[in-house]
Amino acid sequence: MDNNETAKKKVVHFIRQIINKDIAENKKNSQVITRFPPEPNGYLHIGHAKSICLNFGLAEEYNGRCHLRFDDTNPIKEEQEYIDAIIEDVRWLGFDWGEHLYFASDYFEQMYAWAVQLIRAGKAYVDGLTTEQIREYRGTLTEPGVNSPYRNRSIEENLDLFERMRKGDYKDGEMVLRARIDMGHPNMNMRDPVMYRILHAKHPRTGDKWCIYPMYDWAHGLEDSIEGITHSICTLEFEDHRPLYDWFLDQLGIYHPQQIEFARLNLTFTIMSKRYLLKLVKEGIVSGWDDPRMPTISGLRRRGYTPAALRDFSERVGVAKRDSIVDSQLLEHCLREDLNRHAPRVMGVLNPLKVVITNYPEGKVEEFEAINNPEDEAAGVRKVPFSREIYIEREDFMLNPPKKFFRLAPGREVRLRYAYYITCTDVLQDEKTGDILELHCTYDPESRGGYTPDGRKVRSTIHWVSLEHAIDAEVRQYDYLLTVPDPSAETAKKEFMDYINPNSLTVLHHCKVEPSLVRQKVGFKCQFERKGYFMIDPDSKIPEGTLVFNQTVSLRDTWAKIAQAESGKH
Repeated sequence: MDNNETAKKKVVHFIRQIINKDIAENKKNSQVITRFPPEPNGYLHIGHAKSICLNFGLAEEYNGRCHLRFDDTNPIKEEQEYIDAIIEDVRWLGFDWGEHLYFASDYFEQMYAWAVQLIRAGKAYVDGLTTEQIREYRGTLTEPGVNSPYRNRSIEENLDLFERMRKGDYKDGEMVLRARIDMGHPNMNMRDPVMYRILHAKHPRTGDKWCIYPMYDWAHGLEDSIEGITHSICTLEFEDHRPLYDWFLDQLGIYHPQQIEFARLNLTFTIMSKRYLLKLVKEGIVSGWDDPRMPTISGLRRRGYTPAALRDFSERVGVAKRDSIVDSQLLEHCLREDLNRHAPRVMGVLNPLKVVITNYPEGKVEEFEAINNPEDEAAGVRKVPFSREIYIEREDFMLNPPKKFFRLAPGREVRLRYAYYITCTDVLQDEKTGDILELHCTYDPESRGGYTPDGRKVRSTIHWVSLEHAIDAEVRQYDYLLTVPDPSAETAKKEFMDYINPNSLTVLHHCKVEPSLVRQKVGFKCQFERKGYFMIDPDSKIPEGTLVFNQTVSLRDTWAKIAQAESGKH
């Protein structure tokens, strides 16, 4: 099944069921207006990609719209770099918000006015308890909280104190504004939650205008209401916050969107916490947010992932109400399916072994026609040069091969992809170490193009690169960043840093690739025949002729085999 078929067979998950019912009942004029509201305090990861695809995808599906809104309510952790990166990521995934780009900071004045409205209604008060005291007074899951000694301040006093908070009369942490709800409520989020805190920090957009900033639970519903969101879709950890979302909107008497929660995405061998990802960046475990080992969208993009693969994956994993962990092999499978259809084939030798074809004329160069992509007839063909000296993969030769090794060995004949049959006649070895330095072979001139007049067959076809025409390349191979499938199940025993894979990156420095690749640009994706899928990295020095490739994914597809085996059972 290709991506188009997958798209046509969308699963009617519970969110689609809710929307279908709302449209049938003409709720909110049968409109579908969603939003993607990231905090600009880090780069987006694969979990955010699922949310982006869900929110923008539903809006497209129901002829609605999706807003991109930055929840920029914490200037201490937010940077313009993150805002720019998020915009790039959403666009790269193929989504467009049109004129509907918003920031929580656009609404700070309105939020402040609504906070004053709650104070006037006796539903909010200024508290002078410290952060630690507020936490202590909240109680536990089995014990009710205790009222703050400041809870019964007069409305006039609260209005005055809140205004002075805004003017900057108090230090960070000296005062907060809290909702007056119920300190004995069974849902701890309803125990007089903090609405505003004091932060004397410069905001990326509003500068020094504000020194009080709204908490997420206060801001979230207000932003949705202002923008006329119909379905406020968020992850499952906000389910316990929904009563507070509803309470704020009901007390203010303003437009009330519907909050719907779904299970967040968890992937095997992957960290899905921005706090941990930031730690990896700051401690130099990775080269940056776009390191190809990172599960960030920018890291996946640099590794060679495609928007189509991520959108296909997001649809396949579906939407659920219960947390689970998805096998990373499904993501890799979606990528292989897309690249298999679109990535051109080339020849690249990762661990070169020199071969001299002794009966091939010196100085002669031939060109062979090679198919660019057998899955795409429109991809056409290219010419690859062939000469007396070539490189093959070192692993394609064995001096003393076992029974089921069918590649090159002394006295054995193999087929060179698109070229000739060759037979190994001599092996040059280092006298001290025994290392194989060079192979001498003969070729059959009648086997041009890989076919012989007598119709004889060989058991193996291997790839190669002409030594004279080869382009130097560095290849970066990647493994999972973690050594355990589910780090959350292990962190009770150790810190997550203890599970970082020390072999997550292997760099091969002396690779050789066919000359057609020197014409390609950064971001070019291809399949090295028999080796895997690769992408030209921005580190490449193309004018100097040295190319750097990131290995995107191997050719081996375990998930496809699992799926095939499962389908065979039914």
